[in-house]
Amino acid sequence: MRDSVCYSRYVSMKEKWFGNCLVSLSLFYEWFKLLEYVEIISNTALGTAQWVWRNITFDVPWSQNYFWGLTIISLLVWAAETVWPWRKEQAKFREGFWLDAGYMYVNFFVFSIAISGFYQLINHGFRQFGINDKSLTLVELSQWHPVIQLIVFFVTLDFLQWFTHKMLHRIPLLWRFHQVHHSIKDMGFAGHLRYHPMENIFYKPLKTLGVMLLGGFEPQQAFMVHFFTIAIGHLNHANIKLDYGALRYVLNNPVMHLYHHAYALPAQHRYGVNFGISLSLWDYLFKSAYIPEKSGDIALGYRGDDRMPNGMLGQLLHGFSAAKRKGS
Repeated sequence: MRDSVCYSRYVSMKEKWFGNCLVSLSLFYEWFKLLEYVEIISNTALGTAQWVWRNITFDVPWSQNYFWGLTIISLLVWAAETVWPWRKEQAKFREGFWLDAGYMYVNFFVFSIAISGFYQLINHGFRQFGINDKSLTLVELSQWHPVIQLIVFFVTLDFLQWFTHKMLHRIPLLWRFHQVHHSIKDMGFAGHLRYHPMENIFYKPLKTLGVMLLGGFEPQQAFMVHFFTIAIGHLNHANIKLDYGALRYVLNNPVMHLYHHAYALPAQHRYGVNFGISLSLWDYLFKSAYIPEKSGDIALGYRGDDRMPNGMLGQLLHGFSAAKRKGS
C-alpha cells in the first residue's frame, strides 16, 4: 500500500515537473520570438536611418536620392509659384508654410524610420506562411517591354491611391486623420505633404497589393514613379494656374485640385470631388470631377476646421483624440 502511494506521488511529481518544463519551454520560445521581433524592428529602423543619412550626405546615386530629389523639386515648384502666382495677393510665405515644410521631411523621412520596422515585421509574418511578392501575381510584368511595365505599374498604383483617397473622405474614422491635410487655408506646393502619418498606413496595404498583383517591380521604376508623383503633387497644390489643356482629362492639375480643397462642396458630392493623385481620368470616369470656374478665388477647408490645432503635435494627436471621443 505504501509503495502504491509513493509511486502515485512520484508519478504526480513527474507530471508536474514535465508540465512545468513545457510551460518554461513555451515561455522561453515566446521570449525568443519577442527578441527576434525586436531585432527585426530595430535592425530595419537602423537600416532605414542609415539610408536616410546616406541620402543626405550624397552617398547614393542622384537618380535614387529621395532627400535631395524632394528638396530640389520643392525649390523649383516654389520658385515657379513665386514668379507666376495664380492668387497674386497670397503671401510668398503663406499661412502654414513652415508647418508644411516640416511635414514634408517628417512624413518622408522621420516617420519612415519609425514605421519601417513594423512593415518589415509584417513581411516576416507573411513569409512564415509562405506568402511573398509573387504569391498573388496575376500579371508577370517582367516579360513585357520596360516602358509598358512602367506605364502599367504607374497607372495601377495611381488608381489604387485614388480609391484609397476616396475612402479617406467616405469613412469617418479615416476622415478624422485626413482632416489634417484639408486644414490648409492657402494653397502652396508644400501643402502637398501636410498629412497625418497614419495616411501612410492606410495607403500602404492597397499599394502593396498592387505590387504583388503585378509580380513586383524594378527599383528604377519605383524611383521614376516616385519623383514624377512628387512633382505632380507639388504642382497640384502650388499657387499656379495650370490645367494642361486637353491633357487635363488625363493629368491632375492645380485648377482641378483646388476644388478638392474647397470649403463649399456641391450637394451631389458632399463627400468631396476631384480625388485624383497624379491622374484625373479616374474622376472623369467615375463622375467625381468638378470644376465650376477657374478664378481661384474660393475659400478652402472643411466644416469644423476651426477645431484643428495649429501646431504639428496637436494635429498629429487630433485623429486619435477625435476617434477616442467618438468611441467613448
